[in-house]
Amino acid sequence: MIKHIPSHSMRFFIATSFIIIYLLTSCNQGETIVEDVGETTTYEVVFRENVSGDYEKTKIGDNSFEYSYEYADRGRGPNYIEQITLNENNFITAQKIKGNNYRKVDVDESFSSKNESASWNNLMGKSSGTFAGDKLYFRYAGSPAIYEILGQLLLKSDNGKVDLFPEGEVELVKKIPLQLSDGSSLDLLMINGLNLDPTYLWMDGDQMVCKISGNLHIVKKEFSKFRIEMKGIQDDIEDHNLIEIAKKLTHQIDKVVIQNVNVFTAEGDIHDNQDVFVTGEMITGIYPNGQMPIDEKAKVINGNGKTLLPGMFDMHTHNSKFRGILHLAGGVTSVRDLANNKQLHELGEQFNTNAILGPRIVTYCGIIDGPGEFANQRNVVENLEEALEEIQDYKDRGYHQIKLYSSILPDWVLPLTKKAHELNMRVSGHIPAYMTATQAINQGYNEIQHINMLFLNFLSDTIDTRTPLRHTMPAQHGADLDLNSREYLDFVELLKSKDILVDLTMAIFENMYIAKKGEPSPTYSMIADRFPLMNQRSFYAGGLPKDGEKVQRYKDSFSKMLDVIFDLYEKGIAIVPGTDGLPGFLYHRELELYERAGIPAHEVLKLATITSAQITGMDNSFGSVTVGKHADLILIDGNPVSNISDIRKVECVLKGGNLYYSKELYNAMGIRHFK
Repeated sequence: MIKHIPSHSMRFFIATSFIIIYLLTSCNQGETIVEDVGETTTYEVVFRENVSGDYEKTKIGDNSFEYSYEYADRGRGPNYIEQITLNENNFITAQKIKGNNYRKVDVDESFSSKNESASWNNLMGKSSGTFAGDKLYFRYAGSPAIYEILGQLLLKSDNGKVDLFPEGEVELVKKIPLQLSDGSSLDLLMINGLNLDPTYLWMDGDQMVCKISGNLHIVKKEFSKFRIEMKGIQDDIEDHNLIEIAKKLTHQIDKVVIQNVNVFTAEGDIHDNQDVFVTGEMITGIYPNGQMPIDEKAKVINGNGKTLLPGMFDMHTHNSKFRGILHLAGGVTSVRDLANNKQLHELGEQFNTNAILGPRIVTYCGIIDGPGEFANQRNVVENLEEALEEIQDYKDRGYHQIKLYSSILPDWVLPLTKKAHELNMRVSGHIPAYMTATQAINQGYNEIQHINMLFLNFLSDTIDTRTPLRHTMPAQHGADLDLNSREYLDFVELLKSKDILVDLTMAIFENMYIAKKGEPSPTYSMIADRFPLMNQRSFYAGGLPKDGEKVQRYKDSFSKMLDVIFDLYEKGIAIVPGTDGLPGFLYHRELELYERAGIPAHEVLKLATITSAQITGMDNSFGSVTVGKHADLILIDGNPVSNISDIRKVECVLKGGNLYYSKELYNAMGIRHFK
């Protein structure tokens, strides 16, 4: 059962308990006891441009505060009650957090200090150590309170840095004084060291006014009317920073020769010891090593013992200006975007002109969802007529495909697919609630996103797949699917006869079904220690809530998903690799899982390159290392045909007449390279 935020009586009990803890801590530290409850500061939580929750800060003592935080996202979303006590230097000396995280996993975290020592309990377990009260304990899960405290500490820091406890360091890169249209003077802090992207905080003196991070905005109520204005200002500053990164990390090329390299071919073979000649954006020659002279003006890249592949295609992405660099660093040079805002072409143009680093967006897919509390929120319509108009609008904007989401009413599907097909647009998506995949296919779907949607086909057409049931039902019952049953075989035949593409996104289900709280997720375990602090911690958060028999049950269901992948491959059903998550790294894991399912590594690499190029209609220009094609190329330190995990060892990438070194790209994001 999904747990909700504690009742008022429970919140009062928790708050009272924390006040007692605070008083005891204060007595031990010789601080003045303050019992009066102070004022409450209220913030709106805006998610995807809708007010979806709130965040409140209440002063309960001289140096003690209570926080509540929650927002909703289609049946998901965190809710926390948090208490914090600070010392005279504003470092946390006591903290307790209760509630649940975004996926409704229970959170019970605490930190306390006394006499030069501290103890803490979080999803990693219980620990203790020496603590002098001059470092900031940074919780695993909780409210935005920690960011305000961090901002306050950075503003007071002599060197613009704050040490974290038990490890880590953050740095104030910029403090930008700004003025809003009403004359309000605020400071925008740009902070490095927590995440892949800089953390931005809007501060009014020592109080946080707003924190904008992607689709999640937390804004003090009296500043709500300026949220869009602040976002516009922050967007411009973010863009400027990314433009500077692109200039710094782009190496323009005229002539390049990758010398003595092993070339992966469109047929899945390896041609050893080749010299590959590139002029501008084009591959102009491929010869056995040493056969052709090399222009002395050409840049020579040593390919000895390495493998040259075409740039790979991530077939399920949701792009942002921050994530393009991760695609390139991971060897992904082309992507399909399967739901975004209607300004996506602007981002695509920035990627294509190298104003901001990123892949080619080769497929633009517009999303449409129906009304209701579980709506996707990106593009929600109220009736069929609006949905039909949206399809026309997407077509007019140059989109290639329409993605229908879970809140679309079943009786809308047929007229919507008919309209899209009349406009020569493909239709894909989630299976709407109270439909099966079979019904959606028979009403015009060309493609299905996510392997769980296939498994739902064999459960029931009465499941409300707008809710997290679309994940938990396949997790609980997927293990029972019989691949020799008539029902399953008939469905596979339908996929084949209708030429249905299946976009699997397997790695996200591994994380949801297998990952356990407090342990490194197998999806990220190979790369977790390369990331900044908060990203590392997210890899230990666990997937779906599970205990008891569910742990093994979910593992068995994931194993059955791997069986289905291999069965679809063997039966000739079109499948493609996509992430729907962390670019590059999650894509590498997706490919590893396909090989684990039984697909030979060379065939997996073909899916990632030439097959995806064919499906997107880009194979005349991309998808193979072929003379006359564009030089979207990646150099791997190893041989992923022999060891699929070598696909993680990207040394450099060529795209659009530019050369990028993965180590430089990763370092710009605070990520260590594979070496």
